[in-house]
Amino acid sequence: MIDQRIVRVGLEIDGVLNRYEGLRVKASGTKYTDPTQNDCSITITGLKADTRGFILGATDPFKPNPKPPRLTLEVGRESLGYFVLYVGDITNAEITAPPDIDLNLKCKTNNQNNAKIVAVSAGERITLKQLSEQCAMNNALELAFQAINKNIANYNFTGTAAQQIVSLQRVGNVNCFVDDGRLIVKDAGAPLKDRVRILGMNSGLVGIPKRTDKGVQVQYLIDAESQLGGTLRLDSKADKSLNGDYEITELKYDIDTHGDNFFYTATGVRL
Repeated sequence: MIDQRIVRVGLEIDGVLNRYEGLRVKASGTKYTDPTQNDCSITITGLKADTRGFILGATDPFKPNPKPPRLTLEVGRESLGYFVLYVGDITNAEITAPPDIDLNLKCKTNNQNNAKIVAVSAGERITLKQLSEQCAMNNALELAFQAINKNIANYNFTGTAAQQIVSLQRVGNVNCFVDDGRLIVKDAGAPLKDRVRILGMNSGLVGIPKRTDKGVQVQYLIDAESQLGGTLRLDSKADKSLNGDYEITELKYDIDTHGDNFFYTATGVRL
């Protein structure tokens, strides 16, 4: 029996979250283990005309919104339920011509905080964890801290809340990135703890792994186990020299509810 894929789109407008299921959805994007904004391009077919109009009005660039609309994309399998694949602010919305009127959205993670100005003066000394907590609060994010808690001297920053994440990564010599509503701070070159995706021919691997300058690139079926910044443990029968552990440093996704695509393409650095 085939375990059917499931996709749900959540659109949060003016603080109200509406979820939509049973529609045709095509989405693709990339997630990064650095302050680069994760992106998503999504096409939704089957929304009612008034719903499309409401979304287009809320994303009108000529009517600035203090709380920009937000997209939550959830996917999964019928037997396991949904998990969050992507969360980001909607930066552009367009519709296509009839008869199939599609709604095309482009999104960026944590985009609204590119316009929020913050000033931080930490005095003579502050710990990296304390500074990370301030940065997460300024960006309205939860904090996942997995780094050595070193001291930072004479820290001062003035700029946008989003740019503070770049500053945090630089002064702490750590990896800082936003994923699914969390600010993740971890030691550079070390994967997240307790997040291991074992990948082989019988566990979702598609095609043959490709060697890269720093590790490997693999395509496999989307699952809830893979974590950006986590460990990918490769067990390939085609090229055993590539087998081993990698940190997932880039995670692309491509889904289509009515097509064949339901894949991750992960880039990993050898551990």
